[in-house]
Amino acid sequence: MDRDCSFILNGMSEMTTVAEATRIVLAHARDFGMEHVAMSWALGRVLKESLIADRDFPPFDRVAMDGIALRSADFAAGQRTFRLVGLQAAGQPRQQLEGEGTCIEVMTGAVLPQDADAVVRYEDVEIVDQQACVQLDQIKPWQNVHRQGTDRRQGDVLVQAPRLITPAEVAVAATIGKAQLPVANFPRVVIISTGDELVDVEAVPLPHQIRKSNVHALASVLKQWGMQAALLHLPDQRDEVRKYLDVAMERYDLIILSGAVSKGKFDYVPSVLELLGAQQLFHRVTQRPGKPFWFGIGPHETTIFALPGNPVSSFMCMHRYVLPWLRACWGLDPFSGERAMLAEDFTFKPDLTLFLPVKLTTNDGGQLCAYPRPGHGSGDLANLTDADAFLELPRGRQKFAAGEVFSLHRYRLMS
Repeated sequence: MDRDCSFILNGMSEMTTVAEATRIVLAHARDFGMEHVAMSWALGRVLKESLIADRDFPPFDRVAMDGIALRSADFAAGQRTFRLVGLQAAGQPRQQLEGEGTCIEVMTGAVLPQDADAVVRYEDVEIVDQQACVQLDQIKPWQNVHRQGTDRRQGDVLVQAPRLITPAEVAVAATIGKAQLPVANFPRVVIISTGDELVDVEAVPLPHQIRKSNVHALASVLKQWGMQAALLHLPDQRDEVRKYLDVAMERYDLIILSGAVSKGKFDYVPSVLELLGAQQLFHRVTQRPGKPFWFGIGPHETTIFALPGNPVSSFMCMHRYVLPWLRACWGLDPFSGERAMLAEDFTFKPDLTLFLPVKLTTNDGGQLCAYPRPGHGSGDLANLTDADAFLELPRGRQKFAAGEVFSLHRYRLMS
């Protein structure tokens, strides 16, 4: 694993660009192997082995309309009335025509009877006393027949891995008899909050306290992917931080910290991680929110994201860095590639990449439009509920015009 961090020079004041931070994070993606789960529990997991057709799709010449099956050659020879000799329902063994001028009633989904090569809809037939009179001027061979193997052939790849499993992939797995599916393993995860000002959700906070929210928000992001995380809270005590981080780096594959990562007197996380042998790959990124963001690797190959304690900062970093890292670990594209059009002029003066909270709508032309919802800074947690995504505005400029298109990092489905 490449851990060259020679680009981090001149001490802790050196900041990493968003592009470089992204490159480093994704370069340290790792494969956590796979497990087999019941098909009914595979929804939302990542398929690790491609699904292969075990037979032709469809596996037989399939009737596509309710009606009668006959020989098109008989019709071409002038035959218009056909003697009914049977009924072929879906799920029944294949029947056979009894000779020239005969037909069989067939139901949608049934096997096409042997020697037949066309189906005439009931709407185009009049049946009286077991005689079917066709009321068409023309019949084409294989009309209203879904030919064997026209969708896929035996041995074809039906679903290419890796692939996020949706109901469509479940349907394919079921039709080829895959009751168990190979899916990417989840890393063992712990989410750790820090700070003496934080109390439990159930507690009544004193005037100088606030309830914990970051750990629950970050855990909920993982739950959307089917993952569970252990939750831990640490006080602003260096020895306690050291003791629990030492254990966590041995026990977990992924540590996500929230808080104590900046330059305050009680921000022990960076120095304790270094003391415990973790390798810093970057600390501080040219972005807002989320500038004091630490990333590195622990002595037991543990991946560590130490996110800022401000709720909007940690929330944004979770979606912009942690989730793309997880997707890369599973072999998926890290980013969706989704883009949106800025709906209003916007100005931002600092020379930083801005992740702007935006509300999304679709205009009459089908374009995805992003309306700025900047809120009141990285502590404005409630503002996240007024937005749907973060629009990534690049550094190096101050004015962004309505109509420009930028990368989008969505955290909410369109409502």
